[in-house]
Amino acid sequence: MNYCKIKFLILFLLAANIAAAQELNAKVTINSSQIGSTVNKNTFQSLQTALTTFLNTRKWTADKFLINERIDCNFLLILQPTQEANVYKASLTVQAARPIFNSTYFSPIINYQDEDVTFKYIEFQQLEFNENRVAGVDALTSNLTAVFAYYAYVIIAFDYDSFSQRGGVPYFQKAQNIVNNAPQGRSVLGWTAFDSRRNRYWLVQNMQNNAYAIMHDVYYNYYRKAGDKMFEDENAARVEMLNVLNLLNNFNAENSNTMILPFFFQGKTNELIKVFSKASPQDKARASELLQKLDITNAARYKGELR
Repeated sequence: MNYCKIKFLILFLLAANIAAAQELNAKVTINSSQIGSTVNKNTFQSLQTALTTFLNTRKWTADKFLINERIDCNFLLILQPTQEANVYKASLTVQAARPIFNSTYFSPIINYQDEDVTFKYIEFQQLEFNENRVAGVDALTSNLTAVFAYYAYVIIAFDYDSFSQRGGVPYFQKAQNIVNNAPQGRSVLGWTAFDSRRNRYWLVQNMQNNAYAIMHDVYYNYYRKAGDKMFEDENAARVEMLNVLNLLNNFNAENSNTMILPFFFQGKTNELIKVFSKASPQDKARASELLQKLDITNAARYKGELR
């Protein structure tokens, strides 16, 4: 069964809409509170509108989506001033969720903060993106659309991986193409292995690395085999979710200090605690042990709430 058929079944509780739609239902928020009064604030409203239009009206795949099948996602861009006119440094928080079968619940699939976004924007500037010329003419101008196009493909890739086995691979390849041809410049960061160990380069590299291929199965098993069964057979779904944690533990033992492991857990803490708080004492103890080891940032919460 292909991706769109599976997703349609999962969304059957929502009202069907026969109108065709793009893949993303993106909300973009621009926070310009750190930018001084010398810049017209209408510029940032223009930017917000332009980015929303860019994400929601561009066709990112060849698949046909219904309105209610679109992927819900949020982009929060917090701007900081620079010494150069019309150039901004920013942090970008990207969030996406996918529906869980037979429920109204949406499970977080991405919750990531990118601290390395620098770009140039002038009010009413056309946002242009060409996959064959990602770098464009001006590096800082092109970096804005390159970053957002990259995350559009990453969102779609993880979403597809969660519905069909390795279904996201073509879109990780699209994101890889952006990385390979990204704008280059002194202020443009996040696209190379040397910028840091946690950036756009490493995220897609991890998902494209054959040695880490099990991570595609992790996403499929977590969402399709466990999450989508949660309201049908909670105990069986919980067992499957514990199997996912065991897979991740094996993966981490063989591949330390990867980006994808902490990326997977970001935004899932409350969900995991809720799921395993109802487990048997033995399974709860095992889940707590694994989660403290794998999701170190939230280890104290797992220890305290999964007793």
